[in-house]
Amino acid sequence: MTTTLIDVRDVTKSFATDGGEKTVLSDITLSIREGEIVALLGRSGSGKSTLLRCIAGLISPTKGTVSFRGQVLNGANPGTALVFQSFALLPWLTVLENVELGLEAKGIRPGVRRQRALHAIDQIGLDGFESAYPKELSGGMRQRVGFARALVVEPDVLLMDEPFSALDVLTSENLRGELVRMWGDGTLPTRTALIVTHNIEEAIQLADRVIVLDTNPGRIKAELTVDLPQPRDRRAPAFEALVDEVYGILTGQQAAARPAGPSGSYAVSAEATGIEVPLPAVSTGELGGLVELLAERGGTEGLAEIADELRYEIDDLLPVVDAAELLKLARPQGTELRITEQGRRYAAADLLRAKEQFATLAMEAAPLVRRIVHDLRHTPSGVLSIDDVVGQLRSTFYGTDDARKQLDTAIEWGRFGELFEFDADTGRLLLPTHPHPEQGGAS
Repeated sequence: MTTTLIDVRDVTKSFATDGGEKTVLSDITLSIREGEIVALLGRSGSGKSTLLRCIAGLISPTKGTVSFRGQVLNGANPGTALVFQSFALLPWLTVLENVELGLEAKGIRPGVRRQRALHAIDQIGLDGFESAYPKELSGGMRQRVGFARALVVEPDVLLMDEPFSALDVLTSENLRGELVRMWGDGTLPTRTALIVTHNIEEAIQLADRVIVLDTNPGRIKAELTVDLPQPRDRRAPAFEALVDEVYGILTGQQAAARPAGPSGSYAVSAEATGIEVPLPAVSTGELGGLVELLAERGGTEGLAEIADELRYEIDDLLPVVDAAELLKLARPQGTELRITEQGRRYAAADLLRAKEQFATLAMEAAPLVRRIVHDLRHTPSGVLSIDDVVGQLRSTFYGTDDARKQLDTAIEWGRFGELFEFDADTGRLLLPTHPHPEQGGAS
């Protein structure tokens, strides 16, 4: 029996917003055992980073408990160290001084902490940069400092919050490979890790278990065991099968629409009409590009293959898939995305006809676009203030930032379909001077 280090029981976390209370996590239960790497995987809005912070003891659950070695946390978790996405280095300190910070906080005397910091710097490949300041380092080097600072305290559990997402593709691949090598040869001073990521291949490359979170609120949707030897070949059939399985989980069809936030799962039933149904934050150019790609491939392509070709991650690809499904241009089926007949017509149309078709589809399937057109037509002045629209969105369940993102998307969609115009100088929405006849549909 392996020792359970972290025990999360029935954790729910809610935050107060200017639109009310938003539940980010709901009834999360999981354990992290000694000697394993666990990945938390999900798109934006799944509460991955919030759960990580609860485990680190940086924030407290609204309900439920987080325990370390059987003791319920009441403050910072003493057995963990955190590697941040944003490096979080102090710019006025050298590499050596940044790495020493955790040891200094633990009261380690100067001579010992310097020796341990130098050893960690050497292990992580930063030997020769001890006296450098963060501004002198590349992004990859700065993240190495972040790893050294976390590892020097020899934590029981290393927590990593999307540690490679701010890096370019080659640098992140290099660092992931180094982490796998150090884990395999025993040079890491910790034998347990929890990594938050939205990169499916990264999760399968690194982890022994992958926890897939649903969105808005975050719930555990699935758990996969990755029983593949290290180092892992991303082109191996077993690896690719796991990638496909995760895509299938993330795009699984729901029997009915469920509440979702602006970053969540956007597939909705045809009857859904309220502005609480969010729009995917996707440009019309991205949407058109995806539909054209499908048309060029004969109408069907694997989600993993699309992501690989476009170098997209979950938060890049799935919102575009959501938008295509919402507008009935494409439909996920298992691990594949298939174009619809409407999608074929859209891909084949010239720009004018594509805009007309988009206007019709947006009026049918995008509630916020339809609501704006309706309100413009029934307002004597034919003008709406964007502040009024943001206020309506905030009165549902959106915070100010989310409400503005929803409006920004609706404005782009409405302008592309020539359903309404937007005057950025005055912050006003207006009916178009020369509307398409197709916009007269659902009102």
